[in-house]
Amino acid sequence: MKAYLALISAAVIGLAACSQEAAKPAEAPATSAASETAPAETTAPADAAPASEAAPADAAAAPAAGNCATTVEANDMMQFNTKEIQVSKACKEFTITLKHTGTQPKASMGHNIVIGKAEDMDGIFKDGVGAADTDYVKPDDARVVAHTKLIGGGEEASLTLDPAKLADGEYKFACTFPGHGALMNGKVTLVD
Repeated sequence: MKAYLALISAAVIGLAACSQEAAKPAEAPATSAASETAPAETTAPADAAPASEAAPADAAAAPAAGNCATTVEANDMMQFNTKEIQVSKACKEFTITLKHTGTQPKASMGHNIVIGKAEDMDGIFKDGVGAADTDYVKPDDARVVAHTKLIGGGEEASLTLDPAKLADGEYKFACTFPGHGALMNGKVTLVD
């Protein structure tokens, strides 16, 4: 059984590595006065992207930009769509919504977001492995600043945190489903 799980894990990691280079959208040419008078059906906005275009795994930080909420997507390839979550200091509460864009059930490809100090993440992972019945987060773990429940494909969950709790160090976020944290992690940054 262990060999079977190791083989599956290796296959998933291999597939994730193969998909790391996402297609980059072509840059739209600058509009000129002549193109602004062209018929509407022959022009498209410069910032329009095809609806089918997926966000790359190495997308820029999920910005706070004065907002007090952000959305992070996770998929069946064990990837978050961002490596950084920016939390605005101006917010009294900040909400992070996790959306699982894949189709796999949580028993085989469940994802969560767990936030803790960077130096505490190894301990949070180790203690979470034995906590399958509590979404791979040790109950009442003081090192965990906030976390979502574990979700499967097509589901979403949210967490709310106090930005003031992030003022004293370097923080990270990760998925604590066994084996996912090595690929599914990033930093949480407090911004003005």
